[in-house]
Amino acid sequence: MSLGTVFGGQQIRSFPPKALIKHFNLDVKIADTDDAAFKKNFPLGKVPGFLGPKGFKLHEVIAVSIYLINLADPKSKLLGKNAAEYAQILKWASFTNSEFLPNVAAAFKPLTGAAPYNKKAVDDALAYVEKIVAIFETRLANYTYLVGERLTFADVFSAILFVRGFNHLFGAEWRKAHPNTTRWFKTIIATKIVHDVIGDVKLIEKPVEFTPPKKEKKEKAPQQPKKEKKEAPKKKEVEEEDAPAEAPKPKHPLAALGNPKAPLDEWKRVYSNEETRETAIPWFWKNQYNPEEWSLYKVDYKYNDELTLTFMSNNLVGGFFNRLSASTKYLFGCMVVYGENNDNGITGFFLVRGQDYVPAFEVAPDWESYSYTKLDASDPESKEFIENMLAWDKPVIVDGKSREIADGKVFK
Repeated sequence: MSLGTVFGGQQIRSFPPKALIKHFNLDVKIADTDDAAFKKNFPLGKVPGFLGPKGFKLHEVIAVSIYLINLADPKSKLLGKNAAEYAQILKWASFTNSEFLPNVAAAFKPLTGAAPYNKKAVDDALAYVEKIVAIFETRLANYTYLVGERLTFADVFSAILFVRGFNHLFGAEWRKAHPNTTRWFKTIIATKIVHDVIGDVKLIEKPVEFTPPKKEKKEKAPQQPKKEKKEAPKKKEVEEEDAPAEAPKPKHPLAALGNPKAPLDEWKRVYSNEETRETAIPWFWKNQYNPEEWSLYKVDYKYNDELTLTFMSNNLVGGFFNRLSASTKYLFGCMVVYGENNDNGITGFFLVRGQDYVPAFEVAPDWESYSYTKLDASDPESKEFIENMLAWDKPVIVDGKSREIADGKVFK
């Protein structure tokens, strides 16, 4: 009988459980996040997720990993030799997961174009990463491994998460300035348990640099050789000869639905100019929302555990909205950042033309970084959530906890 299934894609947090499954030869299936069972059992879309017999579920990468080790061998040396070592293993794994990974992601993602670029935000993230690495550097000056003098889960887990730093930021000069961390990283990635899942890590010479997108230059028409003067053609002939044949613009997939009875622009005007609770929300339900023409979706960012500062999370939303611009005629939405610095998330709602969200959202390259849950307007809880996303005057309920709204943006 299978011990269960681990769901995860190519996100770096998916690799520690994969390494443990392979290392211990566990009878655990590895599935991708497009699996229906993942969507059903893990509505927030967080990876990795573990689904065991009798509906047993786990999310959070450290919890999943520790459980897998215990399935294989409760006395595994990867968990340390006593309670003190076990506590230190959890400390280093938690520290890398909560402090290092989100901040290294906040630095390299904008530099590589995976998130909106803000120089100050990137510089702040890089500075904080240096403070974190300094703690590793000090520890590893006196120890071969993070806990004691043998390999533990702390090393396996932390080195795998450090891969993204060495992929994008830690060039030759950085490695020379951080010899202890570099030596430790090279040692751990050469171990079979790690190498089997991440393969060879090519060390970069220089860190990635931000390259602003180039503005398209209009091509100048090539100069034509001078010709002998001819009699000026008639006006109609000039128009026929000089007018270039325009290629038909590709239509948006949702254009086939035709114009809705209630134009979206009218709702956007009401929402922008009227009191939200008193006027705009009642107007929305009475005049705009028609379930035959529109659908309602809850939209959640999948990787909240990688978010750091709230203003950076809000910038992430802004970038997503910019890339959705091709669907402006078919969408209206509000997304908020809830929580506080280094403990926040992104959620929101969208009014979508038609019943399928994919044609409206797939115009954005990063649309798959979000999960989409269809809402039922007749459900009081769903209706309350939508109205709160429109008004921003009440906390958001996440996993049964009340979280204050820190910021947000409107797509209109």
